[in-house]
Amino acid sequence: MKKIYFLGLILLLVACQKKENDVTKNADSAKDTHTFSNPESAVVKHLDLDIKVDFETQTISGKASWTIDNLSKGNEIILDENTLNIQKVTLGDDEKATAFKLGEEVKYHGKPLIIQIEPTTTKVNIYYTTTKDAVALQWLTPAQTADQKHPFLFSQGESIWSRTWIPCQDSPAVRYTYNAKVTVPKDLMAVMSAVNPQQKNDTGVYTFKQDKAIPSYLMAIAVGDMGFKSIDQRTGVYAEKSVLDKAAWEFGELGKMVTAAEKLFGPYRWGRYDVLVLPPSFPYGGMENPNLTFLTPGVIAGDRSLTSLLAHELGHSWSGNLVTNATWNDVWLNEGFTTYVEHRIGEAIFGVQEAKMQDVLSRKTLADNMQDYGPNNPATQLKVNVDGQNADESLSDIPYEKGYAFLQTVENVVGRKAFDQFITEYFNAHAFQSITTEDFLKYFNDHLIKGNKELANKIKAETWIYKPGIPSNIITPVSEDFNAIDQIQKTWRQTGVKGLSAKIKSTNEKQHFIDYLPSDITQKEMTAIDQEFNFTQGGNFVIKRQWFVQAIKHQYKPAYLAIEKFMISTSRTGSLQTLYKEMVKTPDGKTWAKQIFEKAKSGYHLTTVQDLQKTLE
Repeated sequence: MKKIYFLGLILLLVACQKKENDVTKNADSAKDTHTFSNPESAVVKHLDLDIKVDFETQTISGKASWTIDNLSKGNEIILDENTLNIQKVTLGDDEKATAFKLGEEVKYHGKPLIIQIEPTTTKVNIYYTTTKDAVALQWLTPAQTADQKHPFLFSQGESIWSRTWIPCQDSPAVRYTYNAKVTVPKDLMAVMSAVNPQQKNDTGVYTFKQDKAIPSYLMAIAVGDMGFKSIDQRTGVYAEKSVLDKAAWEFGELGKMVTAAEKLFGPYRWGRYDVLVLPPSFPYGGMENPNLTFLTPGVIAGDRSLTSLLAHELGHSWSGNLVTNATWNDVWLNEGFTTYVEHRIGEAIFGVQEAKMQDVLSRKTLADNMQDYGPNNPATQLKVNVDGQNADESLSDIPYEKGYAFLQTVENVVGRKAFDQFITEYFNAHAFQSITTEDFLKYFNDHLIKGNKELANKIKAETWIYKPGIPSNIITPVSEDFNAIDQIQKTWRQTGVKGLSAKIKSTNEKQHFIDYLPSDITQKEMTAIDQEFNFTQGGNFVIKRQWFVQAIKHQYKPAYLAIEKFMISTSRTGSLQTLYKEMVKTPDGKTWAKQIFEKAKSGYHLTTVQDLQKTLE
């Protein structure tokens, strides 16, 4: 990717004291080059949002009223905006007019919104309208939804896209509370990353409250014709009507997951935990918006076999939402810890054998990524440097899988009991704070290593964090279930494939079988396997994706129509990248990939389009 020169502004890592929402005192210095804002001088504390959602113009318009702390008693506050139409800015409850200006635009980052304030200013009101270029907002026609009757809107703020629908200090180091009033068409319902209504009203006006301080990337909204179904007293599911019952059954163990996580890592601090199943154009598997996780419909497999994804998003309620990376260079603090928590929740709910299979799959994903990047690529460090780039560049599989492998290594060295105690204390000590990798390391050394050089040498924390590649002390997981699949791989060519579907049953087992099919597999063998397992036409999202990789690699043309349909019907960026990357390895495949992309891109999320365009260039 071509790097863009960008002068980063120094901001203060906003940390909080014991009180959850006091996010500006006792702060340590940190650089976030992906924000123009100046929270060390003037910082936002609370947002009152009053907006109207207009599907005809595909815009959101209204007023963002920020309660601020003018720490320096200076004459300006700087916010981030990207493609917004800023109409006017006023100060205080009496709405005194004030001057504002937009600075120079920087690719991906937008422009600084520089507002004149007074030393005593405590409130800034910004009147604005979004534009059709807002990366965070995905406007769907009825035909792009499950029910195909009403339009749908959802937002995706991570990493630095919330500034395309709200003027804000768009850094993960800046946390604030919010209230919102949202006006939508009367036949639709609005939900946000906050306390939510559970049924549609007659007015089209919905109010929200988030009393826990969150960073801007966790601001989220969705509007559509959706219903709600409760799972237990604090969990439930939102979805379009045709999806709701299936989703409620699929996530029937959600309450148990929350309880299991609490037993491991302390109380769930956000009140309710609900999930929203979005239309297929959602670009990720899930997004951990507080109180309301956004999920891809691809997780609904009909057998609860893909709900480890839900465990991951739930895990963010501790690592990410509760304790947040202060910059996008520190994103492994979110994703590595959350992948660890995900695996622990999965083990508690689904058992040790399932956990072992997930560990092997995780390690394969890490190995595949290392091969793609190369062992000496700095992008394979846990602490990365995406300064001057699109912050989304930090969101590869490396912080997830290498971060998990590092934490699993620590657990193996110190013992699970000691490590569980450490992580719980770490979450409690940094609750509702944003921290850097260096903050973590200091806490790690002070509270776990405690000067024990032998322990430090066994863990090699700085090697894991600051060096590329895979350290030599990584754990190699073993699954007895997968070992049995490996034995089948050695013999099926001699014995035939008939009856294998009775031996290879679970999603994990099928994925492992597909991933390790022989490199010289023939068309005849692909056909026989497909007839036995019905991989092309049946199977859940993950099985289809993995099978389609093999079909592309070995030019198994009976699957081509299904591959194209699959790639057009989802916008899940990581899965699409897996397929497009395989296609572009050959000239014919690259031509095919470009043809599919042209057909599909209107239904892809803008971040997905950006990512895939690089692959196709």
